[in-house]
Amino acid sequence: MFERPASGERAVIVQLDLGQGAIDERLSELKLLVASAGASVEAVVQGRRAAPDSKLFAGSGKVQEIAEALRAHAADIVIFNHALSPGQQRNLERELQCMVIDRTALILDIFAQRARSHEGKLQVELAQLEHLATRLVRGWTHLERQKGGIGLRGPGEKQLETDRRLLGNRVKMLKSRLAQIEKQRKVRRRARERRDVLSVSLVGYTNAGKSTLFNALTKAGAYAADQLFATLDTTSRRLYVGGANVVLSDTVGFIRDLPHALVAAFQATLEETAQADLLLHVVDSASEDRDAQISAVNEVLAEIGAAEVPQILVWNKIDLTRAAPAVERGDCDRIRRIFLSARTGEGLDLLRDALAEVASQTFGDNADRLTGAADERSEQS
Repeated sequence: MFERPASGERAVIVQLDLGQGAIDERLSELKLLVASAGASVEAVVQGRRAAPDSKLFAGSGKVQEIAEALRAHAADIVIFNHALSPGQQRNLERELQCMVIDRTALILDIFAQRARSHEGKLQVELAQLEHLATRLVRGWTHLERQKGGIGLRGPGEKQLETDRRLLGNRVKMLKSRLAQIEKQRKVRRRARERRDVLSVSLVGYTNAGKSTLFNALTKAGAYAADQLFATLDTTSRRLYVGGANVVLSDTVGFIRDLPHALVAAFQATLEETAQADLLLHVVDSASEDRDAQISAVNEVLAEIGAAEVPQILVWNKIDLTRAAPAVERGDCDRIRRIFLSARTGEGLDLLRDALAEVASQTFGDNADRLTGAADERSEQS
């Protein structure tokens, strides 16, 4: 029988080049993820393959190299910056005699550590259970043992079947609770729409500075740190700009190859983004990989149905790039990009003016529609 090895905090990380590009950036991001999870990187194993090996993902030769790195550095866990199938994970753990986790499990672990609100904890648990459900059969074969002994033998269900049934019941209950929370959120959203409140969501790659910007605009004191996924729970605050009411929401940061289980679990929270009147897409302008990060965020926005929501790019961290605060406009004189520093406050006045302009345009359009409807009713009467 195969028993899973114990976990640890001294990690060997594995990054293979499968032709996806940006390997150095992916490796740097993996190191940040490992540090955010509380582990230390003891060794890095890299390689190149045309396609993953069906049995061991990395191939037998590379697995031997990983084993040597484990022994040389007294490491106790291997982390792949790739998605592993349940069978590949089981085979790797048998070969290496240590716990092996993939990118999805690593991000789930970070989310589990960072969840603070009741809803956030429910969402993370749902994602973890749905990820675990795919690994009950192949990675945890010890669960298939039936209880034995006098008085315990019989035709009852196997332990694996019991676990699968209990897991399914828990998933159903979590989805029910999250659906109830989403109903409450929709009621609040309708109330905002009736009061002509501009709904604005901060989106962006993780660690782009969204929470710092949120605090700078609202003085909310939300948790902000130089780490990946510092913010999980959506926080909303009212903001007055140019005489207009704005509700500003700080959301979870995105990342390339964000696990689909997480997107599904956080669907209710992310729907707040899809229903927003405006997205402030915060970009770390000091990052060399910013173009890829922008693309990764837009991919997730498309997945949650927010691709058509108007966006303003907020080019943050100009204090690191020595750029000047500015507003860049595109077609029809629409604001396209704002250069600012959330940390120093440079350019924040430009962003406030931009929000006031959007609010004026939005409420002006609403006023025109209401006036037109009233005139039409007068004519009919």
